Amino acid sequence: MKLGIYIQVPFCQTKCTYCNFHTGVFASSLYEPYVAAVCWELGQRAKHWNTAVVDTAYIGGGTPSLLAPAALAEILNTLRCGFACRLEEVTLEADPETVTVAKAAAWRAAGIDRVSLGVQSFHDAELAAAGRMHRRPDVFAAVERLRGAGFTHLSFDLIAGLPRQTAATWNDSLESLIALRPEHASVYLLEIDEGSRLGREVLAGGRRYSAELLPDDDAGADFYERACERLAATGYEHYEISNWARPGRRSRHNLKYWTRQPYLGIGAGAHSFDGRARWANPHDPAAYVAAIQNGRLPAEQTEVVSARQALEEELFLGLRQLEGIDLARIEQQYNASLRERVENLRAQGLVEFDGTRLRLNPARLTVANEVFVELLG
Repeated sequence: MKLGIYIQVPFCQTKCTYCNFHTGVFASSLYEPYVAAVCWELGQRAKHWNTAVVDTAYIGGGTPSLLAPAALAEILNTLRCGFACRLEEVTLEADPETVTVAKAAAWRAAGIDRVSLGVQSFHDAELAAAGRMHRRPDVFAAVERLRGAGFTHLSFDLIAGLPRQTAATWNDSLESLIALRPEHASVYLLEIDEGSRLGREVLAGGRRYSAELLPDDDAGADFYERACERLAATGYEHYEISNWARPGRRSRHNLKYWTRQPYLGIGAGAHSFDGRARWANPHDPAAYVAAIQNGRLPAEQTEVVSARQALEEELFLGLRQLEGIDLARIEQQYNASLRERVENLRAQGLVEFDGTRLRLNPARLTVANEVFVELLG
């Protein structure tokens, strides 16, 4: 079995206004015991996954680049000592302002070969409204430092629909990304969630965080479609609804999620899937550390995935990939009949079906949720 390992670092310098993740600002005194807890969990989990070969690792957050490079190296060394590893991709998420020459060199020395930068925007007014710490020059400086350290696989995140974003600023962010030539790019439509500060402000009709300057849904869809056009025109392959890559540079780790391969989550709030069941660790990092200091693996929310749930995941996750799904295989494996629903969607121009593979119509990706709802019934 090939296994991907995700390591969650839930620490941030500040909480972005749109963020509804279980991350936050914590005292740096928690960093060291947290790393020790992560290493302990890795050692314990390795005992139960001794037939697996780890081929991808992803250190995400939060802002894991806040940790000292020595701490990240300790985590990766523990991983290599406990598991059979043939690592083909090791990713670190980083905020641009946290990247220094010394850190970049240390990350490469630790075996990290891919950095995912939380760029979000190249416009300072948008970054400030979103509560981001970095500014446009920080992105260019981070890329120079990472390239100087030998990184040949960078990924940028952009968010479409941020407060204060306009067609002009969005186009400029796209062109700035293209000029820096990352090997991978992710474009996410901003989600207004009541669990975020921005979401609560929007629901209350307030003006904090520039809530009154949010682009409308149509503008967000236009921004996304513009990204599809420009990235395709400059050689990026659109392989998942939110993800583009240069040839051969797709995210191997994230593909495990979309193809329902096994992955093991380590750290506070991390999720795992062994092909049969899913489970998660507690979100609060202090509670996570306390459980491990008491010698207890902190897994909770364990759920055996039913056949119905597995079918829904096959459809939802599979159709997010632009290559689509083998419909005949899925119908046979799950004893499901989906052809009538597929034909209705095809007649509406929402999907393409060649008799074998079903995929979303590339020109209608902004209404993908309608397809998922109808297919799942």
